[in-house]
Amino acid sequence: MKYTTVIGLLLALVVLGGCEKLPSRIDNAALANQQDGTNWPSFGRTFDEGHYSPLTQVNADTVKRLGLAWSLDLDVTNSITAPLAVDGVIYLGAGHGVIHAVEAKTGKLLWRHDAKAPESAGAKMRVAWGIRGIAFWKGRVYAGTTDGRLIALNAKDGTVVWSVQTVDPKDGATITGAPRAFNGKIVIGFSGEDFGPLRGYVTAYDAETGKQAWRFFLVPGKPGTKDGAASDDVMDMAAKTWTGEWWKYGGGGAAWNAMTYDPEFNRLYIGTGNGTPMNWKIRSPDGGDNLFIASVVAVDADTGHYAWHYQTAPGDSWDYDSATDMTLATLKIEGQDRKVLLHAAKNGFFYVLDRENGTLLSAEKLGTVTWADHIDLQTGKPVMAAGAKYEDKNILLWPSFQAVHHWTPQSYSPKTGYVYEPTLEMPAEFGDKGVDLKHFNPQVNTPEMTGLSLGSGDVPADAGHSVLKAWDPIAKKVIWQVETPGISNGGTLATAGGLVIEGLADGYLHAYDAKDGKDLWSFFAGVAVTGVPITYSVDGKQYVSITAGPLGGSTAGFGAISARWGWDPRVHPRRLLTFALDAQGKLPPTPPRKPAVPLEAPEFTVEVAKAKLGEHVYANCVLCHGMGVVAGGIAPDLRASPVPLSAEAFAHIVREGSLVTRGMPRYAELGDEQLEGLRHFLRQAARASLAAKASAAAGK
Repeated sequence: MKYTTVIGLLLALVVLGGCEKLPSRIDNAALANQQDGTNWPSFGRTFDEGHYSPLTQVNADTVKRLGLAWSLDLDVTNSITAPLAVDGVIYLGAGHGVIHAVEAKTGKLLWRHDAKAPESAGAKMRVAWGIRGIAFWKGRVYAGTTDGRLIALNAKDGTVVWSVQTVDPKDGATITGAPRAFNGKIVIGFSGEDFGPLRGYVTAYDAETGKQAWRFFLVPGKPGTKDGAASDDVMDMAAKTWTGEWWKYGGGGAAWNAMTYDPEFNRLYIGTGNGTPMNWKIRSPDGGDNLFIASVVAVDADTGHYAWHYQTAPGDSWDYDSATDMTLATLKIEGQDRKVLLHAAKNGFFYVLDRENGTLLSAEKLGTVTWADHIDLQTGKPVMAAGAKYEDKNILLWPSFQAVHHWTPQSYSPKTGYVYEPTLEMPAEFGDKGVDLKHFNPQVNTPEMTGLSLGSGDVPADAGHSVLKAWDPIAKKVIWQVETPGISNGGTLATAGGLVIEGLADGYLHAYDAKDGKDLWSFFAGVAVTGVPITYSVDGKQYVSITAGPLGGSTAGFGAISARWGWDPRVHPRRLLTFALDAQGKLPPTPPRKPAVPLEAPEFTVEVAKAKLGEHVYANCVLCHGMGVVAGGIAPDLRASPVPLSAEAFAHIVREGSLVTRGMPRYAELGDEQLEGLRHFLRQAARASLAAKASAAAGK
């Protein structure tokens, strides 16, 4: 095995005009450094992805003095993302590929680069909500874009140094996750396998030139073919765990979020996604584990060659993937120091793996889990509940495909030994009732591509709830927990000052006591605070920054369960908020939150037959505009919008793509009859909502 030598932090200070300096050389030494909390130079601050800061100026005693230093409104479509902070400058990637540099002390915008991704993304826009983070390496900022590019920008002025296309521009692959930087390389995966025939892979590029260094495929291709990639030598082994003609559907396994570099073993750990289609009866009809979907895969960081893997959901049939945090730590287990990987997979179990060889050390339920009884520590495999793979009929299971823990980052404090976990308690029905398995040929980039039954109607506001949990990975249990509102709360930040900071869907940012979960401080941000918090220092003063905005991501599609907060993407801002002790800044005027009110529009005559056709067409819209036509925050509520009242205006937006730059995809394939049906369905839904409200009022 190869160990990376930490040689110290080198700072490149170049004086220009007597007063300016270039950003510092953030390199392996800086990203491995656990002691210096001045900067937050990578997604999880350091290579261990701990989202932990050693800063103590803001602590359990002083946090009550924390106030808003400044806020900056952002002209982007989505701001659920993680900023970086290097030498007094905040770097932020948001929307579909808009990168900002902001002076940390004042909030002054230094530069802004718009990659213009929506204009070239095409159908990729239909399944993408924006990027969730960026990377920094030796004076450059690296970001993915919705259309699949990886771009390198000069951190001083935002000019493009190089740009490479990492995916096929014609397929549904899109970038949402943050790149990772190490050893002079930038690695990136992609997403989109939920709704298109994609085969997952991760690619490493030379940080200086953008030249491809290696590529590791995450599922096998067609038997007998070679890709000329780092995974060629293991694909034959993986193919033995598949059946049927999976390659026609891509296979899936895309690494859409979590990747962790381990300098001690010089390895990259890749968290992989679900299979494509999600329904195993189509993807691999005679069963099989389907490597390497829903797995943690370890590869050599220099070559991309396979080292080991551990699969959390063999033959994943529920979207229980492993593209969630993988945090590195050293724990004393049974009297021995073990170098471990801490992983809360989407399936609801919290795993502790020996990161030298992938051995499973423990796996316990983090929340409500009914799809499996337990994980067999001898085989490493789940002991599944009867009927869990919907062999004969649909079945209600915990967790839903939104998981017990999703992408919003966990944090780990070496002081307390706890992992601070944003979790969700919500079930879902899994199965394929009504799906034509023999003639499976859905439209790409639609929810039908999953091969599972689609939910119909709105999801009640009380159908799920979230919980912040402090998990002890040695004792394998929850130490404390706090009920939090909504189902789409933000990531967590742990500090040596004894704090856990998390933003919530209701618009409040909280600081909790890391020892017992006591709520020590809160701030109302005027909009949902579901970004990823960071902390850093400038000139000896500690700051905390986080992004805020109307709810984003797939949870916005759940209708009333997210719409209950009243966030409207047309009127509520996207913001970068920064806090410091004794700061007394004020938020700009912010519209109050209020639920959408459907339009009556009595002049519009709804025709039932047309509305029935429109209900089918609406499957294209549900991810953003919500189940039951109840929008949850990422897109306008179409029951309350006047646009569908005009056939011309509606076609201009939906078919001709006049709002593509604002995040509304173009559906050029929809004909006049389909658009007309959709208009009638939307008006039908609006009137049904008004009738239900009137009936409820009359019953009081």
